[in-house]
Amino acid sequence: MKNNPQKLLLWMTFIMSLVFAVWQVLLNNFVIERAQFTGAEIGILQSLREVPGFLAFTAIFVLLLIKEQAFALLSLALLCIGVAITGFFPQVLGLYITTVLMSIGFHYFETVNQSLTLQWVEKKNTAAFLGKALAWRSAAALIGYGSIWLIMTWLKLDYQWMYAIIGALGLVMVITISLYFPTFEQKEPQHKKIILRKRYWLYYMLTFFSGARRQIFMVFAGFMMVEKFGYSISQITSLFLINYVVNLFFAPAIGRLIGRIGERNALTIEYLGLIAVFISYALVEHAQIAAALYVIDHLLFAMAIALKTYFQKIADPKDIAATMSVSFTINHIAAVIIPALLGLLWLTSPSLVFYIGASFAVCSLILAMNVPRHPQQGEEVAYFGKMPSLVNAEK
Repeated sequence: MKNNPQKLLLWMTFIMSLVFAVWQVLLNNFVIERAQFTGAEIGILQSLREVPGFLAFTAIFVLLLIKEQAFALLSLALLCIGVAITGFFPQVLGLYITTVLMSIGFHYFETVNQSLTLQWVEKKNTAAFLGKALAWRSAAALIGYGSIWLIMTWLKLDYQWMYAIIGALGLVMVITISLYFPTFEQKEPQHKKIILRKRYWLYYMLTFFSGARRQIFMVFAGFMMVEKFGYSISQITSLFLINYVVNLFFAPAIGRLIGRIGERNALTIEYLGLIAVFISYALVEHAQIAAALYVIDHLLFAMAIALKTYFQKIADPKDIAATMSVSFTINHIAAVIIPALLGLLWLTSPSLVFYIGASFAVCSLILAMNVPRHPQQGEEVAYFGKMPSLVNAEK
């Protein structure tokens, strides 16, 4: 196991999910109970959280100084530190600062982790591996939620200690795997500059709308559960537990399914499902139905594996690290703006927020129709926007 880079990827994913899941599931209750947040403040906080994601393209410059593997581990350590100190600053400004610190680690880690995955895993195995990685994420999150019950319900400790304990545990685990695993060599030397290829335009567009939709789910679906339906912290935790149990059992199968049906069909299923879910969010009046929609929504995001495997099939291997950095920035263009703007809209019309989410899913569905059934270099799109050749495409 020590010489298997895929095991390192899985363990890093496990630590990230363990720490981030606890931060995320406690957030809405913490900010409402301790900092008296409304939709406006939570929107600003989430926009600030996405600024490091918008700046993810700068990762390529950090890679001029250190290797991707070391960068991933350092970013993971910063995430753990940011979460560990969150509970000590239960004021608006303090929460904004600790959130940005945590987010820098989270987004740099996710950028480099995706790059390493596409470099270290063979194309034929990528969808299945990403499904397995989702299962590891789910298992880690379940352990995190179990720790919330143990620390906050059984031991009766406060948010402050919950965040501190889970952040410190994550940091110890990062140090442990840093010492245990060797430095793995990369198969292809990576470009150390910002790269935008015309032939990747469809991937860029799908990535943009994915970021826009995901913000509405992450920010406002969970917030609705607390504000509109009065979910307690134990109920929110239970809802997240159900989400991750479902993913634990179904994510590996979804990964294998994508390998069989192809990226175009998988993305079509995801976007059709999300249109229905967002419209239902806008209309729902029963807490149990809202919870069911939340679980379905979370499961549909597992289909987004297809977007990663689509890019891996069309990409020049040397472009992967640079393009992952750029794509994270593209993913977060809307993410920086949407939470703050829609947070203000939420004050007058929560339903309209979800209708906007449905419109983003419609745009994604239209774009998905242009994904080839068998994508590869030179076959990046099916119909519109075909490039005359790889040489011309990169001029």
